[in-house]
Amino acid sequence: MSARETELRLSGLRCAGCVGKVEKALLAVAGVTEASVNLAERTVRVAGTASSEELVNAIENVGFGAELASFEKQQEQQEAEDRRRYRYLLRHTAIALCLGIPLMIWGMVTGEMGVNNTQEQIAWGVVGVLTGLILYVSGGHFFTGMWQSLKHRNANMDTLVALGTGAAWLFSMVVVLFPQWLPASARHVYFEASAMIIGLINLGHALELRARGKTSEAVKRLLGLQAKTARVIRDGKELDIPVQQVHKGDTLRVRPGEKIPVDGNIVDGNSFVDESMLTGEPVPVAKSVGDTITAGTLNKNGALLFVAEKVGSETALARIIALVKKAQSTKMPIARLADNISSIFVPAVILIALLAAAVWFFVGPEPKVAHILVVTTTVLIIACPCALGLATPMSVMVGVGKAAELGILIRKGDALQQASKLTTLVLDKTGTITEGRPTVTAIISLEPYTEAKLLMLAASLEQGSEHPLAEAIVESGKSKQIALKSVEGFQAIPGHGVSGTVDGHALLLGNEKLMTGNGLNIDRLASRAKQLAEQGQTPMFMAIDHHLAGIISVSDPIRSDSKAAIKRLHKLGIRVIMLTGDNRLTAQAIARQAGIDEFHAEVLPEDKAGQVKKLQQDGHKVAMAGDGINDAPALAQSDVGFAIGTGTDVAIESADVTLMSASLHGVVDAIELSKATLRNIKQNLFGAFIYNSLGIPIAAGILFPLTGMLLNPVIAGGAMALSSVTVVSNANRLRWFQPTNAHDRYFGHPAL
Repeated sequence: MSARETELRLSGLRCAGCVGKVEKALLAVAGVTEASVNLAERTVRVAGTASSEELVNAIENVGFGAELASFEKQQEQQEAEDRRRYRYLLRHTAIALCLGIPLMIWGMVTGEMGVNNTQEQIAWGVVGVLTGLILYVSGGHFFTGMWQSLKHRNANMDTLVALGTGAAWLFSMVVVLFPQWLPASARHVYFEASAMIIGLINLGHALELRARGKTSEAVKRLLGLQAKTARVIRDGKELDIPVQQVHKGDTLRVRPGEKIPVDGNIVDGNSFVDESMLTGEPVPVAKSVGDTITAGTLNKNGALLFVAEKVGSETALARIIALVKKAQSTKMPIARLADNISSIFVPAVILIALLAAAVWFFVGPEPKVAHILVVTTTVLIIACPCALGLATPMSVMVGVGKAAELGILIRKGDALQQASKLTTLVLDKTGTITEGRPTVTAIISLEPYTEAKLLMLAASLEQGSEHPLAEAIVESGKSKQIALKSVEGFQAIPGHGVSGTVDGHALLLGNEKLMTGNGLNIDRLASRAKQLAEQGQTPMFMAIDHHLAGIISVSDPIRSDSKAAIKRLHKLGIRVIMLTGDNRLTAQAIARQAGIDEFHAEVLPEDKAGQVKKLQQDGHKVAMAGDGINDAPALAQSDVGFAIGTGTDVAIESADVTLMSASLHGVVDAIELSKATLRNIKQNLFGAFIYNSLGIPIAAGILFPLTGMLLNPVIAGGAMALSSVTVVSNANRLRWFQPTNAHDRYFGHPAL
């Protein structure tokens, strides 16, 4: 059975402590190689050969629920479940607080919360029964969760809440039923604490759920881009059908103002297409016959007829949605630290609560029993690790979603963390720094050959190559209506050039190394080649039947925004290095024009990865940006690989980060967003750690010798609930992230 990736929706997941239990259970299944739980979305992605039934069984065996989900179905189910859960939590918040708030006000106003006579016994007995009903109705899910956890020898957030509120209620009922067992000073009831804690924690979870729903808005918007219907031409008739019924090869019509339903090639018509939701670039792109169009983009002002090339899950939009979802579910190294701490946190908190109780029993003042109950309950409640477990996944979800809005597709959450540490960026030249659309700028021929003859032979030879320089020569020949001839024995020599036979002539076309390697002297054209190279052009020598015949020079201009993007990189303290197979003089001219720190010329494709590795060995954190295909080894070797301008290509899968736009600004945007996301995660983790680090000692009574007061369990419950809401709200701030110079780039103002 082949390895695959399965996504499951989880139920019964309460806190970060549950994450490790689910992952551990799945990793114990034969054939599972990786399991990653997303606590924020209540999903798990599992890689391996195990069947979905085995995975579901493994999760159910440790006390949780699971089911298969597609992203469309999952989104609908998740939203419906969240709405139901939100209403449930608000309803039970109201029930608990309707009793808890009056009781708390009574205690604050009168101070009478003790049982000293029969009348008070009866009154507080009624309150105790009502509180018990609230624990059952509004807090029953905490006790059920604790029981499920204990059955599998685990402990989680529910354990702490159930133990704390249950202990307070039981003690209060003992006071009501058997007041004679306790000294008068200890006959205090804590029904308001049980009711208020249940109400406040339910309220906190409701607010958290509402805020958490906003983190997946990027995916919702992407899903919203998908057209629901398509206009297909079949048997001479135009039919409106569900987009799921479109087949590859179908001819479709899209009118002005309509969304393009599937990926395809235009066969008739001209228009401008708004691709901003996929590329992040707001300027519509001109489209005509032969151009490709992408599902989810918006046709602006002309009718188009096109042939479907990719449908369903094969479209670029579907792959992008899947990619974003996958990245949102992956874990950063910093997240595993939080998971590891959370997995041992709950048992540790229970031990701390028992230790604090022991200290109060042996050295605490009277009434010891009451003090022990307050301390134990407060420690259990305030220490719940919810905020700790949400700190990283919430920020990753928002960060990856925001990246998608900017036309940046992140394959792995880890790339977000790595990109924030980069010190060096290595760039390919052609198509990365330059436009990637080179044109022939000069043809120099030697007797007895003419320029036309040279171009005909070169264009005929380059028909077999996919290199951008080759395309420029072929296009030049076609534009001059030169009849191209067939080529025999074509051979591409990486880093040097090409060879083959055309019209009976043995041809060589390439750089100086190709010529000298074949025993040819280039002195006659060396000075002219140098002049062209110093102008930023790429001169290619041509030999016919082992005789130097001339030069064909190609120019690939620098992108208009490359210099501005490189300046932004410098402001971030990142050194920029260019690697190119071009000659040294051309590379030097391009580097000078773009403001690049360092360049290496005449580098073979297979040597680029070695250059990246050498930089890493020197202690640099290195990113590589290239086209995602020819630079695949270097992209794989780098700490973060950026595939530029290949969003609708298979290169989506070839790098850590894929940029839908061809601009280098996308690299800078990704790095800035990475830094913002990691900063956000650190804020969340710091807040969660500080909260628990300070909260537990205060709850245990460390300030009692100074103040004579203990932290109220109700305040602890409110603080615990608020901490999770704070983490989620802080993560959502990333939704407002804007790259530097965004306005200048998008609205036409100079970026420098």
